[in-house]
Amino acid sequence: MTNQTPTDMHASPDFAALPKDLNADGAPRRTGVEVEFAGIDEGRTAQLAVQALGGTARMVNDKDWVVEGSCIGTLQIYLDLALRKHIQGPLKDLGMRLGREVVPVEIVTEPLTRDQMTQLDRLIAVLRAHGAKGTEQSAFYGFGLHLNPEIAGPDAVVRPLLAYAVLEDWMRKTWPIEATRATLPFTDRYPEKLIRALVELGPDAPLPDVIRCYREATLSRNHGLDMLPVFVELHPEIIAAQDGKGGTVKPRPAFHFRLPDCRISDPDWSIETEWRRWHLVEQVAGNTALLRRLCRAWTDQHSGMQFLGIGWPDKAHAMLKGAGLV
Repeated sequence: MTNQTPTDMHASPDFAALPKDLNADGAPRRTGVEVEFAGIDEGRTAQLAVQALGGTARMVNDKDWVVEGSCIGTLQIYLDLALRKHIQGPLKDLGMRLGREVVPVEIVTEPLTRDQMTQLDRLIAVLRAHGAKGTEQSAFYGFGLHLNPEIAGPDAVVRPLLAYAVLEDWMRKTWPIEATRATLPFTDRYPEKLIRALVELGPDAPLPDVIRCYREATLSRNHGLDMLPVFVELHPEIIAAQDGKGGTVKPRPAFHFRLPDCRISDPDWSIETEWRRWHLVEQVAGNTALLRRLCRAWTDQHSGMQFLGIGWPDKAHAMLKGAGLV
């Protein structure tokens, strides 16, 4: 396919800077993105990517495509066959008949700057205009959006993990994931014993202690925040690449935030929508006093001390609202 320049599309709002926006080398942090959807095949997706972002598309085998030289670097585009092996029962039978209707096409980017993520949202708008379908379009879809924000450094891992752990139930209530996706083993909740252990260790815990506690509680990749890639990157002597359940872990210095649905067919949804969710996690992580209060309140709530009958998500919401974050 010939090289093209990007179309002049309306860009989405700017992606807010994270509280710690530089990595350990002093360079802007980057974020890899993975987008799953149906309704457009891999070849057509590659063509539309070239139209929106420039570059050159080529088929690399009988299914997969790559777009090189775009304004956001290289894109990999392929059918996500990993989903098929997890579909069971009647859904699996239907999937075998419908094929592409339940197995998504996936776009995987290089680590992107915030400006490049804005450009990627332009592609999302183009795909939507050409019939891309998100998880909200069918009871048989379970498509996700994964964000892989680079860590700010080895000393900036514990607090975002702790913030996510105490906020996960609130997130799931505030932004419920689609029912089909919830039944698939990709976004399991953290076990309560893990959250309790993280809260007891606290925001100043040494990273190796946190990794050991995580390893004892779970080695699954299928959590809304999968920490195994960054743990294997930083401390392979504690968790090795082959230890993860569900396949070998590819080490990388990035969080793997896989909780959000991909609602690409919703005109009010964008990647920036989900970026705000991760941005909130890091805001809480950067507010030590708030994070400690949340930990104390979580412990009280889960030790039988109820807040006038208020559940934990509602209590967490009130605390975030009091801090001006929601």
